[in-house]
Amino acid sequence: MTADLLPADRQPVIIAARRTAIRRANGALKELRAHQLLAPVLVNLLADTQVPAEAVTDVVIGNAVGGGGNVARLALLEAGLPVSVPGLTVDRQCGSGLDAIVLAARLVAAGGTPVYLAGGVESISTAPLRAYRDNDGEPAFFARAQFVPRSFGDPDMGVAAENVAARLEVSRERQDASALRSHQRALAAARAGCFAAEITTLETPAGPISADDGPRAGLTAAVLKRFPPAFVPGGTVTAGNSCFDADAASAVVITSLQRARELGAKDGLLVLGSDTAGVDPDVLGIGAAIAGQRLLLARGLSADSVDLVEFNEAFASQTLACLDQLGIDPERANLDGGALALGHAYGASGAVLVTRLLAQARRAGNHGSLALALISIAGGMGTAALLRYELLAGGQQVP
Repeated sequence: MTADLLPADRQPVIIAARRTAIRRANGALKELRAHQLLAPVLVNLLADTQVPAEAVTDVVIGNAVGGGGNVARLALLEAGLPVSVPGLTVDRQCGSGLDAIVLAARLVAAGGTPVYLAGGVESISTAPLRAYRDNDGEPAFFARAQFVPRSFGDPDMGVAAENVAARLEVSRERQDASALRSHQRALAAARAGCFAAEITTLETPAGPISADDGPRAGLTAAVLKRFPPAFVPGGTVTAGNSCFDADAASAVVITSLQRARELGAKDGLLVLGSDTAGVDPDVLGIGAAIAGQRLLLARGLSADSVDLVEFNEAFASQTLACLDQLGIDPERANLDGGALALGHAYGASGAVLVTRLLAQARRAGNHGSLALALISIAGGMGTAALLRYELLAGGQQVP
């Protein structure tokens, strides 16, 4: 056993990961509710790993704008898991999917060699309308939840992205170039079939859906330059260098290293650590950088030692600002494109990062490579998770 790992019966490892296609909100998936997006993913994960449904300890799912009622439990029963399997839904807004995986990893580390399905889901298309009661008892509808007290400013996401761009001096040119790179990489990855094995096909009234619809082949630097500021007059954040809202689900199978070997898993991502940080809500987009810095410092690592990086590209400004602070060349992150091209399905996006990292690690095949998942969160937070790809059975194995 290497010094940086827990004992095998408590070392968390992700042995499978799946996602749906990520589709624009109010588009091809608009008739599927959140549990209907997630259930087929859970079914595929059990099939991929040959884990008996009754052997699942719990299902931990992140969700940000759903209707409540514990979508994890609803989805697992929709997927045909037995009533003996419970479900837990967590809400850390954009970080929900990654935090659900982190929570499951910590539960594995507590012992007992459990098996968890963990991830996130968001159906923005079917999210309920929200209202509070005014003084007369009548409904007063609102577009989004309040994230922090008004005394903190509670900026909208786009305004906060402009704050980050201004304070950390992220130019419009860099933001547009980042967006273009994301689209070009996502298109290239799709052409090469890089997404095929991780995507669960969804059956919809209009037919099967198994491909993302966000990446734009006709996008150019000249086109991006024509976009006007979207949130602040005279600003640099535009619709072209921001993500779009999307519907999607993504989840993983996470268990102990010991149980993974018993299941015959060939490889996986060991969960080495995680961190969640709070920051000034006015610049909420830098939360991932602070979490990432603390996590790497705690493990005695530099950013240069990380091989694979997935950052949730809600806005190019915050993506670049965080990577700059971490000392990571943006060219090294999001090798197959990110949310600027694929879309942001709130509660699912953090789990999508992990799904992408497992796929990339398997493609590279580098035993011992380090991977970092990063996401900034509404209200002024950020979560980071450090993972390591290892062969578990056959060939060179984890000690």
